[in-house]
Amino acid sequence: MHAKDILIDGYGRVREEVHAAVEGLGPDELNARPSAGANSIAWLVWHLTRVQDDHVADAFGLDQVWLSQDWHERFALGLPRRDTGYGHGPAKVARVRVGSAGLLTGYHDAVHEQTLTALRALSAKELERIVDENWDPPVSLGVRLVSVLSDDLQHVGQAAYVRGLLQSAAS
Repeated sequence: MHAKDILIDGYGRVREEVHAAVEGLGPDELNARPSAGANSIAWLVWHLTRVQDDHVADAFGLDQVWLSQDWHERFALGLPRRDTGYGHGPAKVARVRVGSAGLLTGYHDAVHEQTLTALRALSAKELERIVDENWDPPVSLGVRLVSVLSDDLQHVGQAAYVRGLLQSAAS
């Protein structure tokens, strides 16, 4: 198995878990926050998708799906166009509200497709390419892709946990 096949599998698992985390939920559940300082399912899924979109687009020299496919307008969050959620405090988290799970999965699926297209064309040698010299040591494409994958898995796990909290509170 090639490294890109492992990455494709990993990002596919993120997609599956995103769908599982939001499937069947309405706006009230998606936007609910277990406490005033906690993140909602909507924020968690939006944020993990924005990070993947931003970082993969940057690493491969692509346009962000968020901007090129008008997801920024569809979400209408009132946040800066390139905002990914990094550093959001409770007030900004509260601004990320959605009307349906389909909005979240639609955006995630579009980002996933762009990610898959980039990964399928990837050679093993390209994984060594430096994409960020602001770190010591500089960050290679392979390290960046694993970092995004790790971040996505953590956030989708958090979304699943919030879903469980909400469902246990309702029963």
